[in-house]
Amino acid sequence: MRRAEGLQAILFDLGGTLDAPGIPWKERLFRLYRGENVDVAPERFTEMFYRVDDGLVGTVEPALSLRETVQRLVAGVSRAVGVADPEVTERIETRFYIDSMTYARRSAPLLAQLAERYRLGVVSNFYGNLTTVCAELGLGQYMNVIVDSAEVGWVKPDARIFGHALDRLRVSPAASTFVGDSPLRDMAGARAIGMPHIWLAGDTGASVEPCCPGDTVIRTLDTLRVLLL
Repeated sequence: MRRAEGLQAILFDLGGTLDAPGIPWKERLFRLYRGENVDVAPERFTEMFYRVDDGLVGTVEPALSLRETVQRLVAGVSRAVGVADPEVTERIETRFYIDSMTYARRSAPLLAQLAERYRLGVVSNFYGNLTTVCAELGLGQYMNVIVDSAEVGWVKPDARIFGHALDRLRVSPAASTFVGDSPLRDMAGARAIGMPHIWLAGDTGASVEPCCPGDTVIRTLDTLRVLLL
């Protein structure tokens, strides 16, 4: 991707993009449970995770912290997959939270630099407390707009959630780009509104193909320094 002339705004996904190196929450938790020797098939874990995840949407208060959000999510997943030992659940909660905070702090200097040149925003499928969570992660101060699916009623890849963010920024899709880790939610949603997109595929070592010819695929968020600064 060339440094786009006329680029005015950059929108980001949160989970898996700003708080992890291209690894969504479901996959991060699956790895943590496996690390605790919890024997659960990937397909069953996926089903249980999304059942718990969907059940939290719209049920949390806007001021609920990231730590408390993770506690509720992990407690629900542990019950669903049959983890009876509370110490296992607590270790997973703590590790997930620490990893999120650590990676977000690493992302912050890049966002600070980008914010000097572009308008920034977060668009995330979340629970209703995204603004609080972004502040706790130390990222909210760089954002001109934060759009939580539970607040606006549209879920990625619905093009309307992207359009809502761009309307608030008063920027056209062509003058913006979206950075996210999910081809199905982030890349497809941005494509639907005509917004260029950058896929954070993570440093898995596996070969990946972009969703659209000519799309940019990056392995680390820090690559944006070369692309956009």
